[in-house]
Amino acid sequence: MELSVPVRGPLVRFLIGLGLVCAAVLAVVGGIALRGPGLVAVCVSGALAGCVAAGVAREAPRPAGRSVLESAGQAAAVTIGALLVVSGTAVLAGGAVALLLVGSGAAGWAVLRWVRDRREAALRAVPPADTGAGAAADVAGASTATLGEEWRRTGAQLQRPLAPAARQRVVTRRAQVLDELERRDPDGFARWLAAGPLGSVDPTGFVRSTPPGADPSTETEAA
Repeated sequence: MELSVPVRGPLVRFLIGLGLVCAAVLAVVGGIALRGPGLVAVCVSGALAGCVAAGVAREAPRPAGRSVLESAGQAAAVTIGALLVVSGTAVLAGGAVALLLVGSGAAGWAVLRWVRDRREAALRAVPPADTGAGAAADVAGASTATLGEEWRRTGAQLQRPLAPAARQRVVTRRAQVLDELERRDPDGFARWLAAGPLGSVDPTGFVRSTPPGADPSTETEAA
């Protein structure tokens, strides 16, 4: 099962690098313009931001990906860098452009935070799937139409952002569906595999519609 991995193209990497270079130049210009007292004020602001970030990280109800010290250092560095960039922009382009830059940065941060919150809410909304013996028995007793529906449903889930554990549960469930379809009708399963990409072809047109044990003709032949 292939997992989608975001890949940044050369153009995106070039734009990111160009933006970092421009920000570094603006920060240097801002630092030169501020001189001693201004630089002290910027460093104090960064230290305060680091203390706030450390307090938030320490009081977080769940463990974050970074330690308290890492969170404080990152907040301080971002604050100092942002203030120097704003100062450099004001020196080179004027106060109006600097205010526009601050507003754009705040709006971008708000959008990114909203997107992240929506993604986390979507991850929490994914119900845990039973992947044990009970789930395998449930798959074995389902009709082929139900299995095809389950295959399409889990395929749609894999197109959404999922936590690693949730993605693994979905992949395991799809493997159970594949095993049952192959066990139920090997010839039909082979025709389904040869028909094209599994994500776009419905298996119900190739595999028999009922489990072998529930097929009346099978029971008659056995008798």
